[in-house]
Amino acid sequence: MTCNILVGGAWGDEGKGKCITYLCNKDNPNIIARAGVGPNAGHSVEFNGEKYGLRLTPSGFFNKDAKLLIGAGVLVDKDVFFHELEYLDKYDIKSRAYIDYRCSMIEEEHKQRDKASEHLFKKIGSTGTGCGPGNADRVMRTSKMAKDVPELEKYTMDVPLEINTALDDGKDVFIEGSQGFGLSLYYGTYPYVTSKDTTASTFAADVGVGPTRIDDVIAVFKSYITRVGEGPFCTEIDQKQAEELGLEEYGTVTGRRRRVGLFDMDLAKESCMINGATQIALTCVDKLYCDCARTQDYSSLSGETKQFIEDIETATGVPVTIISTGPDLTDTIDLRDELL
Repeated sequence: MTCNILVGGAWGDEGKGKCITYLCNKDNPNIIARAGVGPNAGHSVEFNGEKYGLRLTPSGFFNKDAKLLIGAGVLVDKDVFFHELEYLDKYDIKSRAYIDYRCSMIEEEHKQRDKASEHLFKKIGSTGTGCGPGNADRVMRTSKMAKDVPELEKYTMDVPLEINTALDDGKDVFIEGSQGFGLSLYYGTYPYVTSKDTTASTFAADVGVGPTRIDDVIAVFKSYITRVGEGPFCTEIDQKQAEELGLEEYGTVTGRRRRVGLFDMDLAKESCMINGATQIALTCVDKLYCDCARTQDYSSLSGETKQFIEDIETATGVPVTIISTGPDLTDTIDLRDELL
């Protein structure tokens, strides 16, 4: 039995979708549970040559033996949920996707309030998906819950009971966090943050798992850093330099161009400390060091690449166990066995 959590190490967009896809394909967990804020965070998934953009469904959807659960701490937009049921129809997720009956619902007025807010939409850079107002109503105890929505009746369950029973039965659970540490309401660059905490402790609580049941916390970092929206970014480079380095990116949900910066060792150190990271997954190494593209062999990495990885391990005190060297699942160096 294992229960692992994957978290974003910076401001989101770290390549969590690729890591989740790889880990869920390789480790074949029985349950994949989505934690985090809600449909404001997009995960990009590439599987069997096809690309998917998801906002609520766990990124391990392609594993047809796994139950796909959305924890009570996640805000749910039923339109997004039903859209993704159809979008992923060939993976038969209608028979195995469930929402905790205590999830708060995002309604149209939440989206309108979000977009109409000068502070949220224009200053902070909200995605306009209604998550901030939705979480505000949850705090004020006025939210509609999933159990109150007739259309969702056959898709609701007691997610903590399902997960903890699975763990008691010796099954494997994978908890998928969204966004990133730097956007945490408590530990991020306030006020330029999201509407709740985005660390491993909260992700466990989101799906109803106690801290003593967690085996590993995998923090995902990109080899450079990107950020969508406003807020401090001490290692940021200008867009022209980013283009010259081939690091131009756009947000999955908003389509907005991402700001780009160099890897931040201080941020990585703090992120690993507060998340209690036991492993690091490092993505997009091939974009920073083109000579290592698509390799699966650590020994074939250049000395410069190895030194970069060792510097991260020294700064954080956490081993780098997954190294992504390209977009495909096979473009991965997996060093987890070396920890055993």
